[in-house]
Amino acid sequence: EFLNNMTPVVNDYRRVVDSLNYHRLTPEGVVKVNLPRIVLDLFFQRYFIAFKTAYPDVTLELFTTDRKVNIIESGFDAGIRYSRDVPKDMIAIPFGEKLSLIPVASPDYLLLVPLGDWLNRKYVVMTQLLLSAAALVVAGLSPNIATLLGAMLIVGLMAVVVQLMVAWVAILATPQKRGQAVGTLTSGIVSGILLSRFISGAIADIAGWRAVYLTAACMMLLMAGVVWKVMPSPSKQSQPQKSTYLSLLKSVFQLYITEPQLRKRGILALLIFAAFSMLWTTMVMPLTALSLSHTQAGMFGLAGLAGVLAASRAGKWADQGWAQRTTGLALALLALSWLPIAYVETSLLWLLAGVIALDFAVQAVHVSNQSLIIAARPAAASRLVGAYMCFYSLGSAAGAIVATQLYSHWGWQAVCLAGAAVSACAFLVWSGSRRS
Repeated sequence: EFLNNMTPVVNDYRRVVDSLNYHRLTPEGVVKVNLPRIVLDLFFQRYFIAFKTAYPDVTLELFTTDRKVNIIESGFDAGIRYSRDVPKDMIAIPFGEKLSLIPVASPDYLLLVPLGDWLNRKYVVMTQLLLSAAALVVAGLSPNIATLLGAMLIVGLMAVVVQLMVAWVAILATPQKRGQAVGTLTSGIVSGILLSRFISGAIADIAGWRAVYLTAACMMLLMAGVVWKVMPSPSKQSQPQKSTYLSLLKSVFQLYITEPQLRKRGILALLIFAAFSMLWTTMVMPLTALSLSHTQAGMFGLAGLAGVLAASRAGKWADQGWAQRTTGLALALLALSWLPIAYVETSLLWLLAGVIALDFAVQAVHVSNQSLIIAARPAAASRLVGAYMCFYSLGSAAGAIVATQLYSHWGWQAVCLAGAAVSACAFLVWSGSRRS
């Protein structure tokens, strides 16, 4: 009697198992997938074709957005995200190739910025602005990741045009106003960098990532028009002396030997921008863990507008002979700023206070550095700025590499401890060089 009663149950179980095995081998139905637009544009096409070839009876419904979406509440079956960390209530597997992005120090500061002491500065600046605009258009229209990365390489190479502008403005200004001129221009550069984080995030949320690059290309063309119309062409008496390009590069390396102010201030630049990079490279990770959107994360960049005030004031202080005192106070503030930054996971207000202090300190030291090294030899302004910015580039790259490794192994607190240590080292270097 027991066998008679169990036979229908066993038969039903067998039918269910056979059905599951059949559908496992030949699945069918509809799968709703949510994914960022850049993933669909640059990565997903080849995987889509392979999936449809392997599972022709499955219909994929793709929904693209760059905003944060709750996959379960929105009724999606799966989602694709850029992330190192997976929420605890989600199941995830790696998708696509593993990308390893390594920041490196740009050689452009040695190769391109010194051209301002060799060629017509206006033509050099115009050429770089137009090349940058063209590369941004290519990036915005790129059909694949290789084209995008190639275009961004050109954009990065041309980005040193801002340092050519710094040297150019320093030469045009009178010695009594040189620091103020450098500070004013640097405040504009800082404003652009910080506002770009917020604006690009908002554009990406509204119109997608391609619109960010195309908008930037239009702005570069507008800037080129302003430079051509407003900036004066150098007179024949002020035209750079002609020599060979190799001799120009050789003279840049000679500056490291002959200019003690460049060496001292260069080491400070390396350390402060290492600390600066450690914050801005990894700050997005704890903010992402708090589920902030592109726009919300970018708004924290607006806190760095304190650096604009520091840049404009530091130039005036340098003209008044207070560059050393400004440097010391700013470096002390830089070291202390890491204490509130460490409490980002407790309160975003602490992070806001720390970012304001850190940006103010870094820009105050940066403008003081540039004012002092250009004042030593104004005729070699482009070469001095190029040589100085090499320290900036090396520090930024080293800070980014160290910070990403620290965060991946030991978390945010390790990044903050390392940032505070680097900042304290900068203060000690300044103190020692002042005594010497």
